[in-house]
Amino acid sequence: MIFLTLFYEFFKAGLFSVGGGLATLPFLKAIAERYPWFTPADLMDMVAVSESTPGPIGVNTATYAGFHAAGLPGALMATFALVLPSVIIIILISRALQKFRDSRLVQNAFYGLRPASAGLIFGAMSTVFVASLFHMEAYSGLTRLGDVLNIPAIVFFLIFMVAIRVFPKLHPIVFIAAGAVFGIAFQF
Repeated sequence: MIFLTLFYEFFKAGLFSVGGGLATLPFLKAIAERYPWFTPADLMDMVAVSESTPGPIGVNTATYAGFHAAGLPGALMATFALVLPSVIIIILISRALQKFRDSRLVQNAFYGLRPASAGLIFGAMSTVFVASLFHMEAYSGLTRLGDVLNIPAIVFFLIFMVAIRVFPKLHPIVFIAAGAVFGIAFQF
């Protein structure tokens, strides 16, 4: 039964998350809230690890969640289920595009997918942003702002934002490694 549930949930995430790995985050968040495979906090950790390792975020998190839920077979099932819709859609679209490449309807559909994808990615980004820079678990209505702000994380965010602009040719792995070192050193 667990394998069918893994397949269903990750197939659904793969089918409807248009826009790449970050667009899977709202689906993965819903899975975290519905099943005990991983927590929302685990999801933020998976995003951090996925951003610093090769491979797409969605695939890495599906593999992690499947492994956590049902071991190696679960990891394979969740990963396969997440990727399968894309494979099917790419095959179908490639055949249809050959016929309708110059169709105004097809061009308009792709034009309409762009803002939808951007909205999904922005929504996912805002979830990661809030979870990284604010202590939302401390928020209980009328709370002092200082209790909700993660000051060390905000400081490091600003430092890294400036550093990326000042050193644009520096490889992203340097920033990822520095972020990991700062996280370990300052334990925030």
